[in-house]
Amino acid sequence: MERVLDTYHLPYDPKVPVLVMDEQPVQLFKETRRPIPATRHHPKRVDYEYDRAGIANIFMVAEPLSGWRRVFVRKQKTKMDWAQVMREVLEENF
Repeated sequence: MERVLDTYHLPYDPKVPVLVMDEQPVQLFKETRRPIPATRHHPKRVDYEYDRAGIANIFMVAEPLSGWRRVFVRKQKTKMDWAQVMREVLEENF
């Protein structure tokens, strides 16, 4: 673990990029009723009722030493989705 953490303290070298990746599943929701707009006396009001609208997976890839990051959204989380994200990152940047 210490060797991995030491990697983040190395000086930036564009020939040896340090990429990190995180993924997060999310639930998608849609409103069932229109929000009531804000007035002078009340803030915008939103009903807590919702319909489920599926799921998605968010992949975030970053190169922290250069300040670069990119977010990819996929309908699912499979090995193929992960591989496609990695392919896009490599084709766009390296």
